[in-house]
Amino acid sequence: MLKRMIGASLLRASVYEEVEHDTNATLQAALVVVVVSVATALGGYLTFGGNIILALVSGIIFGIVQWAVWAYLTYIVGTKIFNTENTHANWGQMARGTAFAQTPGILLVFCFLPGVGPVIGVVAGIWKLATMTIAVKQVLDYESIWRAVGVVIVGFLIVLVPVLIINAVAGVSP
Repeated sequence: MLKRMIGASLLRASVYEEVEHDTNATLQAALVVVVVSVATALGGYLTFGGNIILALVSGIIFGIVQWAVWAYLTYIVGTKIFNTENTHANWGQMARGTAFAQTPGILLVFCFLPGVGPVIGVVAGIWKLATMTIAVKQVLDYESIWRAVGVVIVGFLIVLVPVLIINAVAGVSP
């Protein structure tokens, strides 16, 4: 799993092809999401304080739900709106690819660091968009990286609005 996470972070297309076709990697994919969710929750807790148990539990639940929704929306947008004659994928393949694409989010554990924390957050976010783009390109068998960029942007915008609303209602800073 660690080798795949590193390869995914290094934007190695072969890793995304590998997890796309390895149905046994679904548990690994879910574990990646949990690890990233824990890192994100810890970073938030160390930055803003609060209840560590609540932060971890809600972070993991939110991370898994967000992953499932993001994977589904990306799958729908990629196979219905941006599809090509070579586009063949299912939700499981997209879920595995998008899970491993979240790996750079582990850096969010360092967002509490004075001065560099916000920079780390921005870098991790941009890096995750890059890994997501490679995951989408590989899983959906696109020839063009730009088609994958379009899918990621549309999916990101669809997911961003409810996330901002939930964060605002919960009183959580994005």
